[in-house]
Amino acid sequence: MKIAFAGFRHGHIDSLYRQAGELGLEIVKCVEEVESDRVNASERLSANILLGAYESAADTDADIVAVGCAYGDRGRVVIDALKKGKHVLSDKPLCTSLDELNEIERLCKEKNLKVGLMLDLRYIPAVVTAKNILADGRLGEIKNVSFTGQHCLSYGKRPSWYFEKGMHGGTINDIAIHGIDLLYHLAGLSITQVDGVRTWNSYADREPDFKDSAVFMARLNDGIQLLADVSYCGPSQVFSMPTYWNFKFWCKKGMLTFCVCENDVTVYEEGKPVCYKVEGTYVPDNCITDLVGDINNDKTAFTDSVLRSTRSALELQKKAEQ
Repeated sequence: MKIAFAGFRHGHIDSLYRQAGELGLEIVKCVEEVESDRVNASERLSANILLGAYESAADTDADIVAVGCAYGDRGRVVIDALKKGKHVLSDKPLCTSLDELNEIERLCKEKNLKVGLMLDLRYIPAVVTAKNILADGRLGEIKNVSFTGQHCLSYGKRPSWYFEKGMHGGTINDIAIHGIDLLYHLAGLSITQVDGVRTWNSYADREPDFKDSAVFMARLNDGIQLLADVSYCGPSQVFSMPTYWNFKFWCKKGMLTFCVCENDVTVYEEGKPVCYKVEGTYVPDNCITDLVGDINNDKTAFTDSVLRSTRSALELQKKAEQ
């Protein structure tokens, strides 16, 4: 299978580039519109990245177009690739507006094309084990859920386009999609009602229009309550802190918790005097294997979940801005 890359403006795309090579996909073209980003990515990846329009990645014989340009540019690049008959695999977010998402969804159905996202939390060992524990019923019905996914602002290191008008698309759409997607992946839970959502500027002193903080409260299936915080409020070491992508599932017969910094899942089960840990389960899957699986088997499981999670994130973002 052949893949072309459109944009290298966020470092997330580096891991996708490496995974494509490791899985034996043929990389037929790499393009970046911004010369400084093209040079930096070429050096990081030791890759032949051409200066050119993102849309030119789809003007190839690639089966898949991978998208890693600035968030505000992604919708048009994804739509262009779908119109040209290409499957798409993007860094998150997929796009920054519901109008773009509606067009993406229409094209996927009309042309029987697949869309994937780099929703990499799905594949970490703790998540695989947590999914199995929730499925085996030992903790009973899920009643309350909370997650935190705070990031550090990294001002001066984070790409400058984050703070350009129209390029970021909102902190909820940027970050919360990982948590929203994982709730469905783990337990089939979707947001059915939003009880409260807020975004505001708190840390980005030099960018007062950038709403770096974001929290929301919502109801899931069967009235399950969700609380979430996905603010850019963490210190530089946040990615090694237990609060970084920390999930808690409060159930009828106990509680399950894990974070992405640890492989184990901690379980507090009713009637047992102490908690116990369950080792994480490694799986070889990633977003590329999921997308290729859908393409080869003419399935839409990955595409459907991507579109569902993206819609929830965008609707939350819209409510926060009203």
